[in-house]
Amino acid sequence: MTAMLDALQTAVRLPWIGLVAEIALLFQDSSVNISKRLVQPLGGGASLFVMPAIDNCTAITKLITFTPANAGTGRPTIQGDVLVFDIATGQRRLVLDGPTVTARRTAAVSVLAAQRLAQNTQGPLLIVGAGVQGKAHLEAFATVLGIRQVMIASRGTQSAERLVQHARSLGLNAQVVPDANAALASCPLAVTCTPANSIVLNAIPREDAFISAVGAFTPSMAELSPSLCQHMAEEGTVWLDTADARHEAGDLLHSGLNMHTMRTLGDVVRHGMPIPTGPVLFKSCGWAGWDLAAARLALFQIQDSQSKALV
Repeated sequence: MTAMLDALQTAVRLPWIGLVAEIALLFQDSSVNISKRLVQPLGGGASLFVMPAIDNCTAITKLITFTPANAGTGRPTIQGDVLVFDIATGQRRLVLDGPTVTARRTAAVSVLAAQRLAQNTQGPLLIVGAGVQGKAHLEAFATVLGIRQVMIASRGTQSAERLVQHARSLGLNAQVVPDANAALASCPLAVTCTPANSIVLNAIPREDAFISAVGAFTPSMAELSPSLCQHMAEEGTVWLDTADARHEAGDLLHSGLNMHTMRTLGDVVRHGMPIPTGPVLFKSCGWAGWDLAAARLALFQIQDSQSKALV
């Protein structure tokens, strides 16, 4: 019987600490095979994403639509599902809420990168963008890294205030800041998770800064200015979530940087590299491997709860 989970049920099966750990474990599994994702353009600037991934036991495909025109309408910009199959039997085991998986695995990847690359993980944390990804990153950084102080910058005053209230409900010290670039000087940790239809960061960051840029995931999208990207490459280091980002990361493509020499999060996790000196830019474009990790964790969580129910 297929378990079909809604957004809340999907989130419950993807606890932050477990999800970060599962993503790290994925790099140690030689059976993992990730196909290149298909991006099918749709009318009105929308896209259909088809993202398959397998390991020895599980096959998944994430099917989602990205509809930028939905921003500000009350309709989500990302919609869809993650379908999970058992390889041995071909049976569909699980259907997860696609936007929830996307939000949580993206934030978990940012946290994993911060654990391995950031010099200062104490915060404050600057979040630029107060939507679904902003909320997910807030929760993930607070739960896994223990961040207690958060600054939130957003074009939408109401959305920023809502995220501040959510942060305070979690016991965090949170405030809205009117200028993300000015706040960057006070924050060793920063995340940009906007719709990426314009540049939101261009200031020179601290020497110990870690910036995770997740909002732009196509060659035409960008959140960071070319000068900021160039500064990070010259004075610090730039890291990619996967090698696929070399042809997907609009922020970096617009800056003219040579991405073929940039290392990935997988390099860090597999080889245990020391934390780099200087400012760090982590560019995340998304990967079906993260969705596979989420599916594996959700399957384990369901099996574990069923086993406990039988005791």
